[in-house]
Amino acid sequence: MIRVAMVSFWHVHARDYTRQALEHPDVEIVAAWDEEPERGRAQANKLGIPFYDTLDELLAQSTIDGVIVDTPTNIHHDVMIAAANAGKHIFTEKVIAPTLHECDEILSAIERAGVKLTVSLPRLNAGYTQAIQDILANKLLGMLTQVRVRVSHNGAIPTQENPQGWLPPHFFNLEQCAGGVLIDFGCHPMYLTRLFLGLPESVSASFGYITGREVEDNAVVTLRYPNGQLGVVEAGFVNRFSPFTIEVHGTEGSLLYGTPESTLLIRTAQSGIPGDDAWHEIATIPTDRPSDFEQWVTHIQQGTTATENIQIARELTLLMEAANISARTDRPVSLSVQAH
Repeated sequence: MIRVAMVSFWHVHARDYTRQALEHPDVEIVAAWDEEPERGRAQANKLGIPFYDTLDELLAQSTIDGVIVDTPTNIHHDVMIAAANAGKHIFTEKVIAPTLHECDEILSAIERAGVKLTVSLPRLNAGYTQAIQDILANKLLGMLTQVRVRVSHNGAIPTQENPQGWLPPHFFNLEQCAGGVLIDFGCHPMYLTRLFLGLPESVSASFGYITGREVEDNAVVTLRYPNGQLGVVEAGFVNRFSPFTIEVHGTEGSLLYGTPESTLLIRTAQSGIPGDDAWHEIATIPTDRPSDFEQWVTHIQQGTTATENIQIARELTLLMEAANISARTDRPVSLSVQAH
C-alpha cells in the first residue's frame, strides 16, 4: 500500500486527485497539509485523516510515502524540493514551476533523492491524441505546416449564481498563479502542439483581459519553427460554448478533432487510404492510456521513471515562461536564448 498525503487543496483539481487516490486499490490517503489551515483542516476532517500544521512536520512522518501537490504555483519550488529532500514521491498539477530555473532545481532535487515524479498532463493519454500521433507517424498529411489547438470555458464570466465566475477567486491571483488562463488551462494546447510539432525556435504571445482581472483570461500564442511551420495555441476563460479543438494541417492533407463534435476527421491526398474526395471519420480510436496518477503509482511500484512525462513537463515550463515574457514585452522570445 502506498501511503500519500494531500499537500494543499488550492487547485480545483485537488478534489479529482483525492478521488483517484481514494479509488485506487494500492493507495491510501493518510495525512494533509495546506497553506490555508482552515481549508486544509476542513478537508482532512472530511477524509478522516490527520492535518499537520506545518509542511515540515508532515514530511517528517515515516508513514508517508508520497505527496500529491496542489499548492499555488508560486510555491511549487519550495514545496517539491522539501518533499524530495524528505524522500517522498511526488505527483503534481501542471506546471512544474513558473520558470525553467525553478523547474530544473526541482528536477535536480528529485533526481538526487531518487524519488518518483509524475506531472498531470492528461490529454497526452487520450485516445484521440494517440490516433493523431499514429496518423502523423504514417505521414498521411505529408509535411506538417500548421497545428492549432484551442481550449476554453466560461469560468471567468459572471452569472447570477457566481458573480465573479465559477472559478475560485485565487485563480486570478497573479502572484499565486504566475499568470492567468495560459499557464493554467492553456497548458493543454501548449503541450499538445509541442507533441505534434516539437519545440519551436521562438514564441510570441498576446493576452486579453476581457473581465478586467490582473491576469489574462484570453490568450493566443504563436510558435514559430525554422522550416516555416507554425503552431497556434489558444486558451480562454471567457467563452461559453467554444469547443476543444485540434487542427493539424500538412502539404497532403488535414485532420480535425472537436469541431465541434468529439470525432476525428481526416482528408488526405495520399493514395490507398480514405481519399481527398471528402472528409472521413477515423472510426477506431485507441483506448485512453492509464491516467497520470495511475502511471505515478506504477512508477513507484516498479521503480521506473516517467521520462517522457517529465521531459514534456519541463519543456512546457520553458514554453510558458517564454510566452509570459513575450506578452509582457510585446516581442517574440527565442527559445535558444530562453533555455540558457
